[in-house]
Parts: sequence; structure tokens; C-alpha cells
Amino acid sequence: MASKRDRVPPLLRAFGLLERIASANGPVALQELATASELPKPTVYRMLAMLEDAGLVTREPDGRRIAAGPRLVRFALDVQLSEAVRAPRHAILKRLADHLGETVNLTMLDGSEVVYLDRVETEWPLRMTLQPGSHVPLHCTASGKLLLALLPAARRRRIVDELALPRFTDHTITDRRALDAELASIRRDDLSTDNEEYLAGLVCVAVPVAASDGRNVACVAVHAPVARMPLDRALTHVPALRDAAAALGATFGSARPA
Repeated sequence: MASKRDRVPPLLRAFGLLERIASANGPVALQELATASELPKPTVYRMLAMLEDAGLVTREPDGRRIAAGPRLVRFALDVQLSEAVRAPRHAILKRLADHLGETVNLTMLDGSEVVYLDRVETEWPLRMTLQPGSHVPLHCTASGKLLLALLPAARRRRIVDELALPRFTDHTITDRRALDAELASIRRDDLSTDNEEYLAGLVCVAVPVAASDGRNVACVAVHAPVARMPLDRALTHVPALRDAAAALGATFGSARPA
């Protein structure tokens, strides 16, 4: 008699492999995928070859580890930017922006950059406008540094080693040792700041957004011109940011496959 797993359609088996690859903290070994999926190795290898041909996964140079491919990454981002997914999050951001009186945003990691998932602008005439889908650097933004700091050590090290660390203002961190110290401080405090590091005259504070399984998946932040919101005043908004982060986290559900 066929087992319950044997009755799972091939399409869903392949989707299960994609779930495991997408939720992993780094490239996944072929043997690990075969063990976790409880599928025969030849079946797993055949499915991965099909997914690789489609651009959904990519193989590490040694050929033994698999990571998300460009098509899968683009698909995931398109889902996060879709109106149906954004609507409940936008409502939470709108309440936060109304409460703080400043621009707030929701971001997540996209390769070696930060991508804006959503944003609610302040009514003040002096402001910076970025549309959902826009990208900003990791090393000099509050959200970027926070997302980087909370990554597993090995993945964080790989990304930091590859960053160019260009200078945007006199306050931009351009030294890897200084950036490592900053990231350690961010991990300790569970929050991050941008004290005119990306744009002169602009400050920002960000806190992590955790999915229901506890994994940090995004950041919520507030930013404003320093003339209107000095950094010490921005830090008083951390409790409100953490409340919004908890509400936003519930919209991400579980980040790991069942």
C-alpha cells in the first residue's frame, strides 16, 4: 500500500523543497534536503535539477549545496509587494505614522540591500520619498544594519565581506571592523539607528519584526529630519515601534515550512 507521502503530488513535493530552501539560513546540503523531505535521493536530485533549470534554485560552486535562485527570490518579493499582502500591514503602518507624526516604513533583506515593502509618509513638507520596491544600502541605514546584525554569523560575515561600504555622509561607517562593532551593539540592544549616515540631516530608528515562529523577517522604522526629530527624541518612539512590530509580525505567519 502506498504511504501518505507517496500520494503527495510531485508538484507539492517540489514546492516542499522550495520551502525548505527558502527558509534556511544559508545554502542547504543536498543530503540534508533528501533527509528532511523523506524522499529518495534520486527523486530529490531530479526535482532539484528541474528547479535549477527553471531558475528557482541555484547550486553552490562545489555542487553540493542549494540556495534560492533569482526567480524564486523575485517571486517572494512580488508576493510581499502585492496589494493583498500589503493591505493589513499598511493599516498598521498608518496607525503608527498617525501616532508618531512622522514617516514610517517596513523593510526586509533582499540580497545585499534593503527593500522597502511599504511606507506611510508624514504630512510634513520636508520629507524623503521612497516607493515600495525601492532599495537602500545595508551598512548605513537603520533597517539595513539591523537586518544584517540579526543574521546568522556565517551569513552575516559573507555579506559584510562582499559589501563595498561606500561613503554617503561624514557619518557613514566605511571600515569593516567598525561595522562589526556597530552590529554587535545592535544585536545587544535589539534596535538600530541611522544618525545621518545615509542622508545628511536625516535620522532613523528601526526595530525587528518577528514572524510567529520567532524568526526576524523584517524591520519597522521611523525617520525624520534631525531638525524636527533629533536622535534622542527618535529613541523615545521605540516602545511604539515594538508594538507595531508585534502586530506586523502576525501578518507574516510562520516563516518555516511545516
